[in-house]
Amino acid sequence: MWKPDLYLEKLYAETEVIRKRNGSDSQDQEQLRNKLKTALGSFEALDGTQPALDPVLLESTDLGDVIRERVEYSSADGLRVPAYVLIPKHGNGPFPAVLAWHGHGYGSREVVGLLPDGSEDTGALGIHRHFALELCRRGMIVIAPEIVGFGDRKLTWDTEQNPDTPNSCFPIAAALLLAGKTIAGLRGYEAIRSADYLTTRTDVDASRIGCMGLSGGGMVASLSAALDQRIQAAVICGYSNTYKRSILSRRHCLDNYIPGILLHAEMPELIGLIAPRALFIESGISDPLFPIDATEVTIERVSGIYASMGVQERFTSDLFEGRHEISGRRSFDWLAERLSAGGRAISS
Repeated sequence: MWKPDLYLEKLYAETEVIRKRNGSDSQDQEQLRNKLKTALGSFEALDGTQPALDPVLLESTDLGDVIRERVEYSSADGLRVPAYVLIPKHGNGPFPAVLAWHGHGYGSREVVGLLPDGSEDTGALGIHRHFALELCRRGMIVIAPEIVGFGDRKLTWDTEQNPDTPNSCFPIAAALLLAGKTIAGLRGYEAIRSADYLTTRTDVDASRIGCMGLSGGGMVASLSAALDQRIQAAVICGYSNTYKRSILSRRHCLDNYIPGILLHAEMPELIGLIAPRALFIESGISDPLFPIDATEVTIERVSGIYASMGVQERFTSDLFEGRHEISGRRSFDWLAERLSAGGRAISS
């Protein structure tokens, strides 16, 4: 009787009552989008400005069918973002472009076919399946930014004092919370700045931008697509669920938690902010982190949002035999088709 389990269950139930009382089910998208922005925190300067992107090309490697660039650009004052850019060698540009978001692991190298030390990964495919390369080979420019807190963007003291630390998510998230911000918000903001960078490239068709992400990268993909309507098609892998059945049912990384968000919406309704633009949800039926039963509930609720807008054909899903990983058996070609010049209508 001294354990707080029951209290937390009642607390969640109270948020359901509050959402129903406030008419959250009937609020329009712009209302919910603004509430999400507020909950995530603002990352513009105090005067409302953003620094120039000031992009720099660091290196370029010819892989035969793909050119792999390493670039960097500014997201906020004091923040530079390193990213890999994969460019198809065949076909005529400007090309459609995809923002590729890695999940927890060793960072952006994991999605572009590299090992942590930057050497070529010729071994068995991991959970990310080198998906940025797969998409590029289907005719898209793919940018894979290093998400803040991972790889080359861990905190200095993590890197120096404990180089085996897998990420710096917790201390960064904690510092941001004390400043009234969230790491989810920072990652979403940097995703939008990464889209800004894509639009400066002459080889990118800025009217055909998509995104794809796994796990924590799925969160970044879903948040950025919900907030930035330049993103015309999104693939969310190993993430779509409910907060109750996923991050509230086990110990998860602090980067998943957005203060007060349950007063406004559950995860399916936030993902629904991507509508009426094209959306593909992909999940393994044996995913231990994001249970498939709640994924099915989310698919049903998101499908209802698309149906209510009369664009149900723009939403699809694939539940595959697998665990917490990318499949790509349908999603790779789906994204390529949706962003192709002859693809079906994907925007409002």
